[in-house]
Amino acid sequence: MRHYIETDGRIYLVERDGLLDLPHRGAAPFSVKEISLLATSEPVTFCAPQLPRHPHDWLGKDEIASLPGVAPLVREAIHATMPRVVAEGACLKHGQILLVKGSRGLTKGRWSLPGGFIRFGENPQEGLLREIREELGVAGEIGSLLNVKGRLGRRSHLHWVMFFYHVTLDGEVRPDPDEIAEARYFPLAEARELVADYLLSEVIGSVMPSSTEGPCRSEK
Repeated sequence: MRHYIETDGRIYLVERDGLLDLPHRGAAPFSVKEISLLATSEPVTFCAPQLPRHPHDWLGKDEIASLPGVAPLVREAIHATMPRVVAEGACLKHGQILLVKGSRGLTKGRWSLPGGFIRFGENPQEGLLREIREELGVAGEIGSLLNVKGRLGRRSHLHWVMFFYHVTLDGEVRPDPDEIAEARYFPLAEARELVADYLLSEVIGSVMPSSTEGPCRSEK
């Protein structure tokens, strides 16, 4: 087991076989707090170091990508630590909410809210409207921010940051079959049971009439 030890964007590395590499578990000369496994080809645990001062002599994670003499597992671990940012929309109509079932990727065969990954250079609202156009073939309008959630994936071991917005759609959805196998409106209580992710279930629960009257006013 290797340790990926990072604080303030700086990484503790050791020299092994002429390369800068990740230390083995217990090899660092300071205490660490183990946080989570990373999505790497070999077992690596993300750790937070317990230090009396900022480690100015450690390399910054952003500069390592251009350095020679770095073990491939280091670059792989750095990539695995980068948060995956997504934006998803709660589209309400006549007391029901729109769910989509993916035809590929992480949501293949699973019901979720429309949306997806934020593209480089986008803000969450721009990314969500683009995803709605691409997935559903319809324009949308962003309403209020519902919530911002973050979690570690239990299966993916990735760090997810998720923005949720009220969204109104300008017309009927025309799902792109390359991305979306099915798009349907469901009663809110049923939708909570259908989505595979507990965070999505929590967000859907937050727009139910018993929780708040806001979503009722934004329905089309």
